[in-house]
Amino acid sequence: MKIRTFRYFVKEAVKSMRRNGLMTIASISTVALSLFILGIFTCGVVNLDNLASNLESQVEVSVYLQDNLTTPEIMDVGKKLKVMPGLTKMEFVSKQEALQRFEQRLGDQKDMLQALDGNNPLPNAYVLTFETPEQVKDTAATVTKFKGVDSVHYGQDVVEQIFKITQIIRIGGIILIVFLACATLFIISNTIRLTVFARRKEIAIMKYVGATNGFIRWPFLLEGVILGFIGAAIASACVWEFYLFVTGEVQNSLAFLPIVPIVPFFYKLAGGLFAVGILVGAVGSAISIKQYMKV
Repeated sequence: MKIRTFRYFVKEAVKSMRRNGLMTIASISTVALSLFILGIFTCGVVNLDNLASNLESQVEVSVYLQDNLTTPEIMDVGKKLKVMPGLTKMEFVSKQEALQRFEQRLGDQKDMLQALDGNNPLPNAYVLTFETPEQVKDTAATVTKFKGVDSVHYGQDVVEQIFKITQIIRIGGIILIVFLACATLFIISNTIRLTVFARRKEIAIMKYVGATNGFIRWPFLLEGVILGFIGAAIASACVWEFYLFVTGEVQNSLAFLPIVPIVPFFYKLAGGLFAVGILVGAVGSAISIKQYMKV
């Protein structure tokens, strides 16, 4: 395509947008609103997935040792644990340290420990953290068979529930985003179809005087791309402000929640919104004009 021809197509697309001002505003508004909703839901899904991953990464395996072990035997168990696949952190908690932590956890009720008469029933233990939660269950089954290990605990019921919840969040989030993307395409294509319908006589005249399908189609495609681009720009700006507001409120009131930082996350999100806006605008225009090309 020659540069002069491309300039003509762009000029025609802009002229069409000016000529159909109200329809152009309606199309841009629809694109912006659709992409804004898509962006907000994407932010929500990404943060829920981040929360789920954070919960999974905090799953720990507590390996309780037998009371009659000597120091070399305790260290031998530690050496075996240190080479476990996927291990990211290992901490040894002695009987005394475990009792101190338990006492702090009791708070004002720590006087209850006086009933122990100085005896410490808590065992020595190793606390393990792994790269992925799937490794926790397999590790627990393996470590239980180690010599000197009394028992292994990792909150089996809680972990299983976390796994189920995170899977639901991830699968549901993907389905929701795909559904919203399809809904956005449907809305935009129908909105642009109204613009094409309003110019159906003009298209018919151009066909009668010998204009090719490509010559007629290109200005509409460019118009769809421009509408999608402008709509995506507006949606991105609104999502930016909304996400800044929400993250600020969450950090002030619920600082313990892991929020995905706005940078570089938003750059990727904005790039995705622009790509969807331009693609949907072009595809919507192509779908809308197809039926009017048969004269």
